[in-house]
Amino acid sequence: MRKITATVGSAVFLVLAPGVVAGLVPWWLTGWRMGAAFPAPVEITGTVLAAAGAAVLLTAFAQFAMQGRGTPAPSAPTEQLVVRGLYRYVRNPMYLAVLAVITGQALLLSRPVLLGYAAAVAAAFIAFVYGYEQPTLTRRYGAQYQAYQRTVPGWQPRLRPARKTPRP
Repeated sequence: MRKITATVGSAVFLVLAPGVVAGLVPWWLTGWRMGAAFPAPVEITGTVLAAAGAAVLLTAFAQFAMQGRGTPAPSAPTEQLVVRGLYRYVRNPMYLAVLAVITGQALLLSRPVLLGYAAAVAAAFIAFVYGYEQPTLTRRYGAQYQAYQRTVPGWQPRLRPARKTPRP
C-alpha cells in the first residue's frame, strides 16, 4: 500500500473507531457537562491523561501508515509488522491510549459513568486482542510476531524500550 493511501485510510479509521469510542460515546454519556467537581489535582490529572492518550494515539496511527504501510483497520492491515517507536515499549499502545483518553475525560469532567464505560471498553479490547488480533497477527507474520510477543509486553508498558525487536 502506498504511504498516501495508508495515511488516508488510517485517518478515516481514526475517526470511525477511536473517534466514536473515545469521542462520540463519551459525549452521548455526558454531553460534555461537568459532574460534581472532583478536586483540582484530579481534574488536572485527567487533562494530562487525556492529552497524553490523544498524543500516543495519533503517533501510533502515524507509525502504522508510515512504517507499516497500512492501517490499524483489520480490512487494510499493514504490509510490515510495526515494532519500532511506541511498539518497543508495549504491543497495544492504541488501545491503552483510547483508555487513557476516556479515563482522562472521566477525571476532567468529574463523571464516574465514564470510568464504567472505560472498564467495558477495556474488556472489549482485551477480548478482541486475544480472540482475533493475536491469532491473526500470528498467521500473518508468523515467527516474527511470536518473537515480538516474547520481547514486548502486551498491556503494561516497559520503562525502557525492548533492545531487540524482530525486524520485518
